[in-house]
Amino acid sequence: MSKQVFSFHYTLKDGQGNTIDTSSGSEPLAFLEGSGQIIPGLEKKVIQMAPGEKAKVEVKSEEAYGQRQDNLVVKVAKKQFPENGDNLNIGDLFQLNEDRHSPPFEVKAFEGDDVIMDGNHPLAGVDLFFDIELVSKREATESELSHGHAHGGDGHSHDH
Repeated sequence: MSKQVFSFHYTLKDGQGNTIDTSSGSEPLAFLEGSGQIIPGLEKKVIQMAPGEKAKVEVKSEEAYGQRQDNLVVKVAKKQFPENGDNLNIGDLFQLNEDRHSPPFEVKAFEGDDVIMDGNHPLAGVDLFFDIELVSKREATESELSHGHAHGGDGHSHDH
């Protein structure tokens, strides 16, 4: 079965109506159907749309970045960091293990000689509200299918 590449513009807001992210003023976001490039709850809606169609989509946290996980909040001794943690700042991001696919952990707080790190996605546990407009949909190219992701508007650009 063939797969489609969808390109759409979006504005993402939280439950209070604050804009979190938008594609306005830049290229539309392109994704290969079924590739995991966008959150499942949004993909479900986008693939049902026709080019030019606009929609408001509410995506519950379970179909976005999941619920917050308490086990992803950890305490790490400052001495485990470069320069004994002297140059750490709230918001700094670190890989805490060798797996480059594991989530980055963010410095959240300091407690004495320890650093509180959080590996939850910043939008975990948050319901998301999208205003979307489907710009185009087309058949995926062989290259996109073999690489497992969209290559931009016409399907021919690739960096590697």
